[in-house]
Amino acid sequence: MLTDSHTHLNAEQFQEDQDEVIQRARDAGVTRMVNVGFNRETIPSSIALAEKYDFIYSTVGWHPVDAIDMKPGDLEWIESLCQHEKVVAIGEIGLDYYWDKSPKDVQQRVFREQIRLARKLQMPIVIHNRDAHQDILTILKEEKAAEVGGIMHCFSGSWETAKQCLDMNFHISFGGPVTFKNARQPKEVLAQVPLDRLLIETDAPYLTPHPFRGKRNESAYVRLVAETAAEIKGLSLEELAEITTNNAIALLGLK
Repeated sequence: MLTDSHTHLNAEQFQEDQDEVIQRARDAGVTRMVNVGFNRETIPSSIALAEKYDFIYSTVGWHPVDAIDMKPGDLEWIESLCQHEKVVAIGEIGLDYYWDKSPKDVQQRVFREQIRLARKLQMPIVIHNRDAHQDILTILKEEKAAEVGGIMHCFSGSWETAKQCLDMNFHISFGGPVTFKNARQPKEVLAQVPLDRLLIETDAPYLTPHPFRGKRNESAYVRLVAETAAEIKGLSLEELAEITTNNAIALLGLK
């Protein structure tokens, strides 16, 4: 009963074998997958995937790296798509100060606009954060994101940052990096996150867990993340899977 709370099954890396990748996930015990649409190209294909499979859901949002490409009317387009029965959150949205395609001020404006939309629609948000911890926290607080909460996707920050996110009604999601042998901080943070706020994910095809690090990631490998999380939490794999799946169901309204 595993749930991959963040995957990109519509990525070009899966173009040749998408159905097989999805079947492998099912064979590995993954009962639900949340596929992320994050720009003009991936949003329609993400929704199409969710329409094709009853156990796949979609998010819609504008990624910070692509913020510079957001045109007038795109926010209204996202708002209209949020009425779709398989769209469960707005995301992934946030800030990315590693890549310099989109200026910081543009990223911040687009981030704020989408938080306001989420509050208007009362939908949870999925946060992308790369090298921008303090600005993410500041904007979430200023825009009253606690009203809707959501997911800190593939969390990489400190426990201090995690505590502030938890205080703002967010779930903390861990992916492949928590399985890396040198991943001291993610393991320490996961150990302290309350079980009722814990999620697991792959971010496939990226951030592949050990022992497949360096190869293409896929949703079946969320089981490896779950095994590491279960070990850290002192739970069985089945218990960890049930807890994180129930958390995803409750937060995102999954069936």
